[in-house]
Amino acid sequence: MTMTTYSLYSAFMLGMTGMILHRAHLLSALICLEGMMLSLFITMSFWSIQTESTLCTLAPMVLLTFSACEAGTGLAILVATIRTHGTDTMQNLNLLQC
Repeated sequence: MTMTTYSLYSAFMLGMTGMILHRAHLLSALICLEGMMLSLFITMSFWSIQTESTLCTLAPMVLLTFSACEAGTGLAILVATIRTHGTDTMQNLNLLQC
């Protein structure tokens, strides 16, 4: 395992650990999710460069596009939650509350 591969796996696992351990606020969960998506993007980019395949060159750009859409949707939900509930804690995101 090269140092680059180890760094990318570590970045993904760090983001996943952050998602598991720091679930108090929506913003921290979104930041961890974005870090995971960026590490996947870089991993897929390196993989397509190493394999020199023309079929795999479009996949990282599709992943980056979905990641940008996910970030925009997450921030819109964050703003809506703060406007309605006054805070971004995950306890307030219960679907049974009105």
